[in-house]
Amino acid sequence: MKKTFILALLLVSQTLLAASDDAAVRAALRSINPGVQPSSVTPSSVNGLYEVVNGPRLFYVTSDGKYMIQGDVIDIKKRENITEARRVDIRVGAVDAIGEDKMIIFAPEKTDHTITVFTDIDCGYCRKLHGEMDELNALGIKVRYLFYPRSGVNTSSYYKAVTVWCSDDQKQALTDSKSGVTLPRKDCSNPVKQHMAMGEMLGVSGTPTILLENGRIIPGYVPAKRLLKIMEKER
Repeated sequence: MKKTFILALLLVSQTLLAASDDAAVRAALRSINPGVQPSSVTPSSVNGLYEVVNGPRLFYVTSDGKYMIQGDVIDIKKRENITEARRVDIRVGAVDAIGEDKMIIFAPEKTDHTITVFTDIDCGYCRKLHGEMDELNALGIKVRYLFYPRSGVNTSSYYKAVTVWCSDDQKQALTDSKSGVTLPRKDCSNPVKQHMAMGEMLGVSGTPTILLENGRIIPGYVPAKRLLKIMEKER
């Protein structure tokens, strides 16, 4: 009975301590940026270090709230990048949260793999990848497009993306636009800025940027057959 009571007391103490540390971490974050609302603050596998997830971003804060660490934590004994292992899961969740209703999707009859591609209509290698769409679909690969006009908001590439999104046939409009066809400019409620913000948070620096279904990011163009081999190997 006494042992049970002591064990229960220890568990309660640990819970209260964790709650206190969590509060300290959140207070520290608010002092840096009052608007930050992390989706999770949890103890990491390193004593005294809390993992903070804010959208697709992951960083660490000491339990006393005094220090913030941006970078990777490596388990030397296991030779494992702990941060990257968590980061890939977070990426997939963050992108999926956008919703497929806010993406332009080219899907095969039977989907074996899914990739999410940050694309720029005026990017040469984006056009090359799009030119392999029939082959990608034939290989069972579903392609989900998010717009990432590298020139930024309110530029020619940005307005092309908005025009495609606002077209009645988005897939045909995207194919035409990537083929060099100048479409009549259109405007409507659209997710292009949301796509761009997600790309920035994921660290997208060029296009195409391909996000695999396991969360791995591939920067740049990859031929369809090679892409399939990569995904089959990592399945």
